[in-house]
Amino acid sequence: MFRTRIKICGLTRREDVQVAVRAGADALGLVFYAKSPRAVSLEQAAGLMRELPPMVASVALFVDAQPGEIEAVVQTLGPSLLQFHGAERASFCEQFGVPYMKALHLPQPGASASAREQAMAALASQMAEHANAAAFLLDTQSDKGRGGTGERFDSALWPAQSERPLVMAGGLDASNVGRAIAACQPYAVDVSSGVESAPGLKCAAQIEKFVAAVKDA
Repeated sequence: MFRTRIKICGLTRREDVQVAVRAGADALGLVFYAKSPRAVSLEQAAGLMRELPPMVASVALFVDAQPGEIEAVVQTLGPSLLQFHGAERASFCEQFGVPYMKALHLPQPGASASAREQAMAALASQMAEHANAAAFLLDTQSDKGRGGTGERFDSALWPAQSERPLVMAGGLDASNVGRAIAACQPYAVDVSSGVESAPGLKCAAQIEKFVAAVKDA
């Protein structure tokens, strides 16, 4: 029986990592993007990584970072997966010798027909370019920033098929993730702001509710 995987992103505190692991998250994301309220330093990340047991994946998120910054994270932390949220080309993402997930964007709900058409054409082109990606994370275009914006997506725009696993993100929480999974059948769901009491501060009760909702879907 297929099981939807769960990634909790933007962790900044050891106690939140511990709660996420106990709740049953499959992967935890650490943000290396200074403009994010969820950003962590290499030293902070090392402390968080020490809380990860075997079989729970670690994901390092970057937005148009310099190669040296990424290399430092790879060499120091050994993340399971890299996640690229900027305008990175495939050749850039592939140079670090670590499987990667590329974030791509669906058009905003209510976008005009021409805007939707352009966005979906761009999505197809980017998927083709990143053919060697381990997975694609799909969220909604937003002016609020990169990741953790809470922008919801239109499930009607979810790709009908993909050669790579698709990870759903954007506006997910315990109240809606079950419906989203039923509508789109993603390989995994990714949550950040939907399980927070404040940006970067996770809520244990919300994490537990979210994981339970995914398992019940």
